[in-house]
Amino acid sequence: MYYIVALFAAIIVWLLYEYRLRKPDQLVLTESNGVINENKSRFYPRHFCLALPNTTFGTQVVIETAAKGNIDIKVKLAYTVAASKTHIPALIKVGGWNENAVIKSARELDTIIHRIVKEYVENFKIEELTSEKIYNYLRPKLDVIEERLGLELISITVQSYDAIDSKISEALKKQESARIFEQTEKLNQQARISAAKARLQADEEIALMENELELKRLELKKSELEQESIMALKRIEDELQRKKLQLAYDDDELTLLKKSPELLMLTPQAARLAEASQSMKNARTIVSLSPGDFAQGADLIGLFQKFLESAMSNYTKGNVEKP
Repeated sequence: MYYIVALFAAIIVWLLYEYRLRKPDQLVLTESNGVINENKSRFYPRHFCLALPNTTFGTQVVIETAAKGNIDIKVKLAYTVAASKTHIPALIKVGGWNENAVIKSARELDTIIHRIVKEYVENFKIEELTSEKIYNYLRPKLDVIEERLGLELISITVQSYDAIDSKISEALKKQESARIFEQTEKLNQQARISAAKARLQADEEIALMENELELKRLELKKSELEQESIMALKRIEDELQRKKLQLAYDDDELTLLKKSPELLMLTPQAARLAEASQSMKNARTIVSLSPGDFAQGADLIGLFQKFLESAMSNYTKGNVEKP
C-alpha cells in the first residue's frame, strides 16, 4: 500500500518537474520523426520541447567600409527581427536547438547586411551617398532572410553614415550646409516669384472682372435707352393717332356744319359773339379768333363771316329803331 502511494507521489512530483505552462510570449517547438512542429497545447514537457521567446529582437549594426576613392566611412543601421513561424526549420538550422536561436540567427543577418552595404558603398563617392539610397538598395535584398535564416524582418533603418576621418566629416558637413543654404535661398526666391505671379494674375483677373462689369453696365444702359426710345416712339405714334382722330372729328363736324349752317349758333364762337354784342352796345364788336379756330378751314370761316354780318345787321337796326 505504501509503495503505491510513494509511486503515485513520485509520478506527481515528476509531472510537476517536467511539465511547464506555456506562456503567451513563447513559441513551443517539438520534434517528431525529423519534423519540427509547433506545440499549441497549454502544457508541454520541457525536456522534449523547445520554448523559444516569441518576441522581437532589435540590435544595431556598425559597418566600417570604404567608399569610392578609398575614403573610410562608417554606416550605422538598426533592425528588428522575430522568429518566422512559417520557416521554423530554417531558424533551427541556423540558430540551433536552443532558446537563443533568434539571436544566433540575427548574427548571421549582421554578416549579410555588412556584405550588402559594403558592396553598394564601394561603387559611389562619399558625397554621392545618402541614407535613403543605402536603404533603398539594402531593403529589397533582405527579403530572402525569412527563407534562409527563419527570421521575419520587422523593421530596418539606416541611422547615419559618416567619414571616419573627422576632417573629411567636417568638410562634408560644411558642404551640406552650403547646399542647404543655397537650396533655401532658391526656395525663397521661388516663393517671391510665385507671389509676384499670383499678384499679377490677381490683378489681371480683377481687371477682367471690372471690364466685364463695365460691359454689363453698358449693356444695361443700352437696353434702357432702347426701352426709352421705344416708349418715346410709342408716345409719338399715340399723339399722331390722337391728332388723326381729332382731324377726322373736325372733318365730320365741318361736313355737318356745311349741311346745317344753323348749327353755328351752338358753337363756342357764337356764344362769345352773343356775349360781346350785349356788353358793347355803342362800339364795334371785335371777335378775336385764335389760330386754333382757323383750324376749322376756310369754308367754316366763310360761313361764320356770313353769320356775323347777319348778326351785326340786326344789331344796327335795333339801335336805329330805339330813338
